[in-house]
Amino acid sequence: MRLLVVEDDENVGQFIKSGLEKTGFSVDLVGDGQAGLEKTLALQYDVAIVDIMLPGLDGLSLIEEARRNQIRTPMLILSAKRTVDERVRGLQAGGDDYLVKPFAFAELVARVQALARRSQDQAEPTVFRVGDLTIDLVTRRASRGATEIELQTREFALLEYLMRNAGRVVARSMIMKDVWGYNYFPETNVIEVAVCRLRDKVDKGHDKTLIHTIRGVGYVMEERD
Repeated sequence: MRLLVVEDDENVGQFIKSGLEKTGFSVDLVGDGQAGLEKTLALQYDVAIVDIMLPGLDGLSLIEEARRNQIRTPMLILSAKRTVDERVRGLQAGGDDYLVKPFAFAELVARVQALARRSQDQAEPTVFRVGDLTIDLVTRRASRGATEIELQTREFALLEYLMRNAGRVVARSMIMKDVWGYNYFPETNVIEVAVCRLRDKVDKGHDKTLIHTIRGVGYVMEERD
């Protein structure tokens, strides 16, 4: 699978490129919007990862120009801007998904894979529900019933991971690897702390709890009678 990364921060760009190549992707990296546009017009990519703040031609203008030229490459927008209005603007410009910096690398890989499958007509859901809990991956919103839940970036990634695996027990080591992107070290309690905080936001004040601890193993997201 061939990817294009358009990122002007050299350290960030090399980090993304190196990580994606280790995952098995072929990656072209350019550092400005005009070069990114020229690449998208000249070559066929499975997914393009485009930063918004670029020298010369900004990311949204790059995407808009590519769409005007009938380029259908799925575009994943990277941005430090996290407001709903900014995400909507990016999607309206022709972006297919929006990932806020800083992000978990495992989430970046999952989103790239999802976009590639979607472009090959393999449907990938963007909304997940467990009981009355809902998350929307496009708007980056989570709600329990009619109440919206305010989540930090890592909390949203953790909740998405649990909901994608609803009904299945996920070990702490799996969460550490797939959400944090690190190997699991038994002496750390970062997962327990993160799940505790997420549970306070998701389950506190509700009759039914959805995040359950499987003692000695990990966690499961499910609605129980």
